[in-house]
Amino acid sequence: MRQVMEISLMNLRSIPQRLGSSLVAVIGVAGVVGVLVAVLSMAKGFEHTLQATGSEDNVIVMRSGSTSELDSSLSGEQVNVIEQAPGLLREDGRGVVSAELYVMVDLEKKSTGTQANVPFRGVGENASRIRERFQLVEGRMFETGRRELIAGRGAADQFSGLVVGQTLAFGQERWDVVGIFTVGGSAAESELWTDAGMLQSAYRRGNSYNIAYARLASRDDLQQFNDALEADPRMSARVQRETEYFAEQSAILSSFISVIGYGIAVLMALGAVFGALNTMYTAVSDRTREIATLRALGFSRLPIVISVMAEALALALLGGVIGGLIAWALFNGFTVSTLNFASFTQVVFAFAVTPGLLVQGIAIALIIGFVGGLAPAVRAARQPIATALRA
Repeated sequence: MRQVMEISLMNLRSIPQRLGSSLVAVIGVAGVVGVLVAVLSMAKGFEHTLQATGSEDNVIVMRSGSTSELDSSLSGEQVNVIEQAPGLLREDGRGVVSAELYVMVDLEKKSTGTQANVPFRGVGENASRIRERFQLVEGRMFETGRRELIAGRGAADQFSGLVVGQTLAFGQERWDVVGIFTVGGSAAESELWTDAGMLQSAYRRGNSYNIAYARLASRDDLQQFNDALEADPRMSARVQRETEYFAEQSAILSSFISVIGYGIAVLMALGAVFGALNTMYTAVSDRTREIATLRALGFSRLPIVISVMAEALALALLGGVIGGLIAWALFNGFTVSTLNFASFTQVVFAFAVTPGLLVQGIAIALIIGFVGGLAPAVRAARQPIATALRA
């Protein structure tokens, strides 16, 4: 161990003498880690936004066989059955339910000027009661029976025209923007809300809805509520906890982004490994006589291998830390909107550079350093002493 410490410290102190080649390795590793963490932080932010939307106390009801509210349909009669089902929190003798209609409208993105699909949701009077973190931050709530809407903070930040006092035209109708709301950073902030009855009239949907949100009396009453709906011949419904539903919604895009992120990282990592190999082979070549002298003085091969590996890992660790810090500084909290493949509408979310992603990036950096330093370390230890001293 004494030999390992002495040679390793000597190698690390000599890095400034090989600053150029060492920087190549550090920059290469930093690039890999920075890109990987940045891309994965997009997936992590999207997951956090959708998962923040759900509550264990809430359930959603859709038509049986539906995968999202876009392909679901509920009649007014079925909504009445849901409101009367046991297991729900009750007020004035009826379950706390918000039957909602979901359509898409086109709005212009502020950043690019292109058109994007934005969710326009017709909600019931219990919508803000079920979503506990709902809060109006500007203006007022829309009035029932009037063509008025409120916009989520995320949508207002990303799309043009969502300003209190503005009037928007969707199809043949005009809607007044009367308020801006937040829901704890959830996906609901990407939406526009209005009275469900007015949206049904504007889009000729009769007395139909896409989905019903409901509040359980307690989170243990899900089975009782589900059994009651299954036993009713008027219902053909799929019941899920809200948290489970939004976890499913986030899975497709998150997996897609992760595959792309790891694919890019692998390609970049190959280049970084070659950079590390070049750096460490240069380091070994520059110190051929020094290593041979140490061997002649009685230092064994293992400390030499470990010392070269320690230098490679130190450079990789430095690159990993720099890459992670750059990704955190540039992307953490950066707000964008992207297409949710499950609903084909825009979801506004913030990149999330989490401690777990930083640890993952540094682990990959150390793997690059290990692979890049192993062959040069073995070569350094295997050099014949006499030949190396004559070099």
